[in-house]
Amino acid sequence: MHSAPLSFAEQKLNELNDQNFISLVDAFNQACEAFVDRPAFTCIGQVLSFTDIEVQSRHFGAFLTGSCGLMKGDRIAVQLPNLNQFPIVVWGALRAGLTVVNTNPMYTAREQLHQFNDSGAKALVVLSDLLPITEQVAPNTAIETIIVTSAIDLLQAQPTPKSALNNLISLPEALALGADLALPSIELSMDDLAVLQYTGGTTGPAKGAVLTHGNVFAGMRMSKLSWSMEADEDEILIAPMPLYHIFGFTMNLIGGFVYGSHSVLVPDPRDINTLVGLLKQYRFTAMASVNTLLQGLMMHPEFDQIDFSRVKGVIAGGTALVKEIADEWQSRTGSQIFEGYGLSETTAVLTCNTPDNNRLGTVGIAMVAQEIKLIDDQGNTTPNGERGEICVRGAQVMQGYWQRPEATAEAIDPEGWFRTGDIGIMSDDGFVSIVDRLKDMVLVSGFNVYPNEIEDVVYSHPDIIECAVVGVPDAKTGEAVKLFAVSTNPDLTEQALVVFCREQLTAYKVPRLIEFRDDLPKSPVGKILRRELRDQ
Repeated sequence: MHSAPLSFAEQKLNELNDQNFISLVDAFNQACEAFVDRPAFTCIGQVLSFTDIEVQSRHFGAFLTGSCGLMKGDRIAVQLPNLNQFPIVVWGALRAGLTVVNTNPMYTAREQLHQFNDSGAKALVVLSDLLPITEQVAPNTAIETIIVTSAIDLLQAQPTPKSALNNLISLPEALALGADLALPSIELSMDDLAVLQYTGGTTGPAKGAVLTHGNVFAGMRMSKLSWSMEADEDEILIAPMPLYHIFGFTMNLIGGFVYGSHSVLVPDPRDINTLVGLLKQYRFTAMASVNTLLQGLMMHPEFDQIDFSRVKGVIAGGTALVKEIADEWQSRTGSQIFEGYGLSETTAVLTCNTPDNNRLGTVGIAMVAQEIKLIDDQGNTTPNGERGEICVRGAQVMQGYWQRPEATAEAIDPEGWFRTGDIGIMSDDGFVSIVDRLKDMVLVSGFNVYPNEIEDVVYSHPDIIECAVVGVPDAKTGEAVKLFAVSTNPDLTEQALVVFCREQLTAYKVPRLIEFRDDLPKSPVGKILRRELRDQ
């Protein structure tokens, strides 16, 4: 009997997995054995070694399986900022065979409700500060166990907060219970589901990108090989990018750990004073960032006191890198910024500039072990130098959208090509430049904002009869959200509409600019023309 030929993605995963790891957990176990007492994560002055992470994640995994009765394939939502609890919880969940649902701590009740119900999460790990919203949302979901943690829990265990919820337990209590239980041996493979990474869509609510152990492994391995730099014994990664975002998740929580790096977690990157203090304290080797953060750092009075002598580079993603910022950074630090490009659907990895090959104004060349092509409206490959939609196939491309076969079929063709929705140009020597988006998505400080979601909220206001959202250039955030609205109430103010939006939308999605109009431009069939509004 002949077995079916391997798909392109399977072939590439085999190439990348030269150590024959069975799953991410297998790679985790090897890292714990290899690096033992080396620092793995530091946050709020607390250092956790590889052994600390192994022990505590084992206890957490044992709690999930033994006390909560969670089974392989069940989903657990994690809603935390960058804290040492994050790697303990995620690695514990993965060792228990669960699927992690990364959840933005800034989400409103409406956004959380959708994500928890769509994913079918049975457990939730949440920061104690967020409990008021959790109390509103959790009773209307399938969540059976809520593990709550305060920022300082691992330094000094805090009592379980008083709550109307009766299915609540503190993380220190959960770890203590798990210490008395054995973590069962869970059979895992690269095909098992590791993460549901939610990403917005041009229509309707956010969709969960289905990422397997193989997808996440491929993402981190491709990054490692593309950079082709040997890890130092003392590799220190500063981690201001949120771990719930696919970029921070793949680079720091998974990749950094597996390759023995020390990740210094930054809970609030907006606190520039603290971040500068960390950069001065640690002679770091690399950092992931976005334009706005780099600009904020360089404006700080103590920036030039930072020691950049060991820095191999700063990776910028999420939004287009401004040349002036890159030039100033290089002249003041002697280190380069490398712009890259990826999506949740491609486990953060697609193209990147590298130390050997850095061209400002582009997002670099394709990372190893994948194929990229640009296509026109008819699906034909476009010649170099001409615009086309960026398509990719490889081991890092998601399996599809969670429980959305139609959306999956639209995004991924039978040969495994994923359509990004981004328009690019490729040079003769393979450098890609992003020039436009098919999607109307707005990029605010590296966060995806989808007009449809905001418009749905604005339409729910009783005075609004028409509205449209576009992105406009912004010196601070790259793009800002602008709302055009038609109101039946002449007394409705911009401020009142902002307050209304704040109740239902995370802060970065709330319109920064509002313009009331008597009417909005439309196509012959009545579709509001966002592009026309954008160009005005």
